[in-house]
Amino acid sequence: MTARDLRVVIVEDEPASRTMLRGLLAARPGVTVCAEAGDGAAAIEAIRIWRPDLVFLDIQLPDLDGFEVLRRVASVHVPHVVFVTAYDEFAVRAFEVDALDYLVKPFTDARFERTFERVLARIVEGPGTRRALGDLNGVADPAQDAAPPGHFLVRVGRRSLLVGLNEVTWIEADGYYAAIHVGEHTHLVRETMAALEARLDPARFVRIHRSAIVNLGFVRELRRDAAGALEVILFDGTPLEVSRSRRRPLAQRLARRG
Repeated sequence: MTARDLRVVIVEDEPASRTMLRGLLAARPGVTVCAEAGDGAAAIEAIRIWRPDLVFLDIQLPDLDGFEVLRRVASVHVPHVVFVTAYDEFAVRAFEVDALDYLVKPFTDARFERTFERVLARIVEGPGTRRALGDLNGVADPAQDAAPPGHFLVRVGRRSLLVGLNEVTWIEADGYYAAIHVGEHTHLVRETMAALEARLDPARFVRIHRSAIVNLGFVRELRRDAAGALEVILFDGTPLEVSRSRRRPLAQRLARRG
């Protein structure tokens, strides 16, 4: 498939929202909006007839919810889905059905641009290419956009779970991912270290290395190793290197804390 034959169905009960989505998609060369629907029954019919590559799907429809729409068409056609909703309470469930993204209204053109990048990465370029969904350098995980304040949304097997930021002991860079350490568990999220650092509370979290951020609440001590390098030691005994450029900021944060 190329970007010139991407077939889309818009399912939205608000005419203004349908118009907005249609306009945003019209600016994309090769994207064809095959049909629009304002309720669940019409959505099911449109998906069965057109078998689109992608559906922008409202969750709360007058007769059915978006999840029920997907369930009823599953035996005929399973499209890629971007959920569109005014509420963020369905985020976990949305990613359990492998949604490409979760747009919370009102959203900006820039937010839609990020969504469309993910669409192209997953549908057009495919998961084996360099810019596959998990390899979009600098593009945040869509799940994190939908997570409630103060939480990460992480995958554990087939489930999606909320993890409180204050439960995180430390974070390390792992290629295009970040590894979130929570006690004995580690979760991968598609987020850059810079994006994570900007989101986290600077009174609690500090970057100690270009590839590590630590939760000060879990720091037991500072010590030097045999080579003289400074290390942070967590309460579970984990040693983390502190780069030279980060030593002074770390010392200042620890002094303010204690």
